[in-house]
Amino acid sequence: MGKKYSSLKEFYPFYLSEHSNTTCRVLHFIGTGLVFLLLFSTLLTQRWWLLPLIPIVGYGFAWIGHFFFEKNKPATFQYPGYSLASDFIMFFDILTGKRKFNPQNESHI
Repeated sequence: MGKKYSSLKEFYPFYLSEHSNTTCRVLHFIGTGLVFLLLFSTLLTQRWWLLPLIPIVGYGFAWIGHFFFEKNKPATFQYPGYSLASDFIMFFDILTGKRKFNPQNESHI
Protein backbone atom coordinates (compact mmCIF):
# COMPACT_ATOMS: atom_id res chain seq x y z
CA MET A 1 0.00 0.00 0.00
CA GLY A 2 1.25 3.48 -0.87
CA LYS A 3 1.49 6.71 1.04
CA LYS A 4 -1.40 7.83 3.22
CA TYR A 5 -2.68 11.27 2.30
CA SER A 6 -4.23 13.45 4.97
CA SER A 7 -5.79 16.10 2.71
CA LEU A 8 -7.03 16.67 -0.80
CA LYS A 9 -4.42 19.42 -1.21
CA GLU A 10 -1.70 16.90 -0.43
CA PHE A 11 -3.27 14.22 -2.67
CA TYR A 12 -3.94 16.31 -5.81
CA PRO A 13 -0.28 16.51 -7.02
CA PHE A 14 -0.08 12.71 -6.74
CA TYR A 15 -3.35 12.44 -8.69
CA LEU A 16 -1.96 14.63 -11.47
CA SER A 17 1.22 12.52 -11.61
CA GLU A 18 -0.98 9.48 -12.23
CA HIS A 19 -2.53 11.32 -15.20
CA SER A 20 0.52 12.21 -17.27
CA ASN A 21 -0.76 10.70 -20.54
CA THR A 22 -2.67 13.10 -22.80
CA THR A 23 -5.15 10.48 -24.04
CA CYS A 24 -5.90 9.43 -20.46
CA ARG A 25 -6.66 13.05 -19.52
CA VAL A 26 -8.86 13.49 -22.59
CA LEU A 27 -10.81 10.34 -21.72
CA HIS A 28 -11.23 11.54 -18.12
CA PHE A 29 -12.47 14.89 -19.38
CA ILE A 30 -15.00 13.27 -21.74
CA GLY A 31 -16.22 10.86 -19.05
CA THR A 32 -16.58 13.57 -16.41
CA GLY A 33 -18.33 15.88 -18.86
CA LEU A 34 -20.78 13.12 -19.71
CA VAL A 35 -21.33 12.51 -15.99
CA PHE A 36 -22.41 16.12 -15.54
CA LEU A 37 -24.62 15.96 -18.65
CA LEU A 38 -26.26 12.74 -17.43
CA LEU A 39 -26.80 14.18 -13.96
CA PHE A 40 -28.40 17.38 -15.27
CA SER A 41 -30.46 15.46 -17.85
CA THR A 42 -31.70 13.12 -15.16
CA LEU A 43 -32.69 16.01 -12.90
CA LEU A 44 -34.39 17.94 -15.71
CA THR A 45 -36.28 15.01 -17.22
CA GLN A 46 -36.78 13.07 -13.97
CA ARG A 47 -35.78 9.89 -15.79
CA TRP A 48 -34.28 8.33 -12.70
CA TRP A 49 -33.30 5.16 -14.55
CA LEU A 50 -30.39 7.19 -15.99
CA LEU A 51 -28.72 7.50 -12.57
CA PRO A 52 -27.00 4.08 -12.66
CA LEU A 53 -25.33 5.10 -15.93
CA ILE A 54 -23.39 7.88 -14.20
CA PRO A 55 -20.66 5.74 -12.58
CA ILE A 56 -20.53 3.42 -15.59
CA VAL A 57 -19.86 6.31 -17.96
CA GLY A 58 -17.53 8.17 -15.60
CA TYR A 59 -15.41 5.22 -14.55
CA GLY A 60 -15.62 3.55 -17.97
CA PHE A 61 -13.82 6.36 -19.78
CA ALA A 62 -11.33 6.85 -16.93
CA TRP A 63 -10.43 3.17 -16.63
CA ILE A 64 -9.94 2.80 -20.39
CA GLY A 65 -7.53 5.72 -20.11
CA HIS A 66 -5.62 4.12 -17.26
CA PHE A 67 -5.48 0.53 -18.47
CA PHE A 68 -4.75 1.17 -22.16
CA PHE A 69 -2.95 4.52 -22.29
CA GLU A 70 -1.59 5.52 -18.87
CA LYS A 71 -0.85 1.86 -18.11
CA ASN A 72 -1.35 2.21 -14.38
CA LYS A 73 -3.96 1.28 -11.81
CA PRO A 74 -6.55 4.01 -11.17
CA ALA A 75 -5.96 5.87 -7.91
CA THR A 76 -9.66 5.45 -7.14
CA PHE A 77 -9.01 1.86 -6.06
CA GLN A 78 -6.93 3.09 -3.13
CA TYR A 79 -8.28 6.63 -2.61
CA PRO A 80 -11.91 6.72 -3.83
CA GLY A 81 -12.98 10.00 -2.21
CA TYR A 82 -9.86 11.99 -2.99
CA SER A 83 -9.78 10.58 -6.52
CA LEU A 84 -13.36 11.57 -7.29
CA ALA A 85 -12.80 15.08 -5.94
CA SER A 86 -9.51 15.36 -7.85
CA ASP A 87 -11.19 14.23 -11.06
CA PHE A 88 -13.70 17.06 -10.74
CA ILE A 89 -10.91 19.54 -9.95
CA MET A 90 -8.88 18.40 -12.97
CA PHE A 91 -12.01 18.63 -15.17
CA PHE A 92 -12.68 22.24 -14.17
CA ASP A 93 -8.97 23.12 -14.32
CA ILE A 94 -8.88 21.90 -17.94
CA LEU A 95 -12.23 23.54 -18.75
CA THR A 96 -10.99 26.92 -17.46
CA GLY A 97 -7.53 26.61 -19.03
CA LYS A 98 -5.63 26.26 -15.76
CA ARG A 99 -4.41 22.83 -16.91
CA LYS A 100 -3.79 21.35 -20.33
CA PHE A 101 -4.70 17.99 -21.79
CA ASN A 102 -0.99 17.50 -22.45
CA PRO A 103 0.74 17.87 -19.07
CA GLN A 104 4.08 18.56 -20.77
CA ASN A 105 2.56 21.83 -22.04
CA GLU A 106 1.72 23.02 -18.53
CA SER A 107 3.80 25.55 -16.72
CA HIS A 108 4.22 24.56 -13.10
CA ILE A 109 1.27 25.91 -11.15
